[in-house]
Amino acid sequence: MIWRLNYAAHEQFIAPARESAALWRLVLGFTLAALGYVALSQMFFQVVYSFLGAQSSALYENLLKGSTPQAMYLLLFSFAFMTMAVGVTVRIVHRRSALGLLGDLRLALAQFGAVSAAMLGLMIVVFLLPPWDMGGDFVANMSASRWVILLPISLVAVLVQVSAEEIVFRGYVQQQLAARFRSPLVWMILPSVLFALGHYLPDTAGENALFIAVWAGLFGIMMADLTARAGTLGPAIALHLWNNVSAVLIVSLPDDLSGLALYLAPFGLGDTAEIRAWLPVDFVLMFVSWLAARLALRR
Repeated sequence: MIWRLNYAAHEQFIAPARESAALWRLVLGFTLAALGYVALSQMFFQVVYSFLGAQSSALYENLLKGSTPQAMYLLLFSFAFMTMAVGVTVRIVHRRSALGLLGDLRLALAQFGAVSAAMLGLMIVVFLLPPWDMGGDFVANMSASRWVILLPISLVAVLVQVSAEEIVFRGYVQQQLAARFRSPLVWMILPSVLFALGHYLPDTAGENALFIAVWAGLFGIMMADLTARAGTLGPAIALHLWNNVSAVLIVSLPDDLSGLALYLAPFGLGDTAEIRAWLPVDFVLMFVSWLAARLALRR
């Protein structure tokens, strides 16, 4: 049954966190990691702005919407500072190896490959089946040749971004909470709430901000469940990667993170009714992706 909880592998995943499972360590660590990430990111972008001089204002405008490849690469690769910050925090506050946040590395890589294969197969099926648009024609955003040339570094950039988020929320926070509390209602829900809050952006999403945040929270719960079943972050990183590849590299919204997309959707983030109509479709695709990942893992 799809709702059966098989979390035996989770015990091995959270084992490295047991010796430093005190709640105060998690609160302190999360705070330090967040501050470290913000500080490193600000220093990085200040250096970039200083280097560009008079052109920095144009870059700032592009960064706000991710409207060019250069802006997107800066945004996505800056998530490496999130990984760095939580890695240092784990070493200092919890006195353990940051690699433990991934689970067994060889198993994580094998599971990443298996789930990636399942996600690619699912993506092909989704793009081949009708409807072949989103209520209107897709708009070409860049030439196919340029997109293919950029694709390798674009994939790496998205991988950096999704890995950072999974390491923080399903790695660090989930591990530490699960080492302290046995109930999934704690270690599954709380990191997902934090993840949802990070996606609550009323300034850009407007009236749909709450709906998008709820979508992110449900996504977080599914990734937490997948991680508990797998015992590593490999499957969650893989599913998150190909979900974002679809939304950032293949078909993106014209007014939000469109700089690396091959096509643009016929409506933007500001089109409230259209976005709200497509959120249930996104949820169904997310649910099917979770099932496909479980099938790939046989769990």
